[in-house]
Amino acid sequence: MGLAVGLYGAAFGAAATAAGLSVLQTCTLSLLMFTGASQFALVGVLGAGGAPVAAVASALLLGARNTLYGLRLAAPLEVRGIRRAVAAHGVIDETTAMALAAPNPQALRLAFTVTGVSLFTGWNLSTLAGALGSSLLGASAQVALDAVVPAAFLGLLWPRLRHSGTDRLVAGGGALIALALTPVVPPGLQIMLAAAAVGLGFGGRRR
Repeated sequence: MGLAVGLYGAAFGAAATAAGLSVLQTCTLSLLMFTGASQFALVGVLGAGGAPVAAVASALLLGARNTLYGLRLAAPLEVRGIRRAVAAHGVIDETTAMALAAPNPQALRLAFTVTGVSLFTGWNLSTLAGALGSSLLGASAQVALDAVVPAAFLGLLWPRLRHSGTDRLVAGGGALIALALTPVVPPGLQIMLAAAAVGLGFGGRRR
């Protein structure tokens, strides 16, 4: 997971420099923000000529889901003080999914730590490589990189959907909502609305 998703940072590095950011600004974003969807939203708005305020708002909206992940992981991770702040920086989609798939608390903490460290390292190194070598990335390389993150998410999601037709129906409904809203709502809002619909669907199923 760290290798596959980490390499996707090269696409971000290339996109950020194409949007007008310097190599230093691009690498700083990956170091301090470290949530790929929000980073792409930020440079996407800037690259389209949007105002910095709109770019930041889009990134914050899309990254709001990480707050919910943090609430879910706070108790089982059992970290305090400065370690809690460091762990919070690593709360993203992939670390949350790997941690919650673990069979026991010890494995949860190990999965979160290993996934977080490998992703952070790979993402930042590939961001630098992408920013420095963006002019060398051809169209076929961009297509290959674009396929990595969706494939990784499908790999994480599929084991949870194999045994229940209802789960597949709810997840598919959420995907359709996100796709339908993408052309008509600000970046990130479709994710929040789809997540709310999925949450209601799974909540209803459990009741």
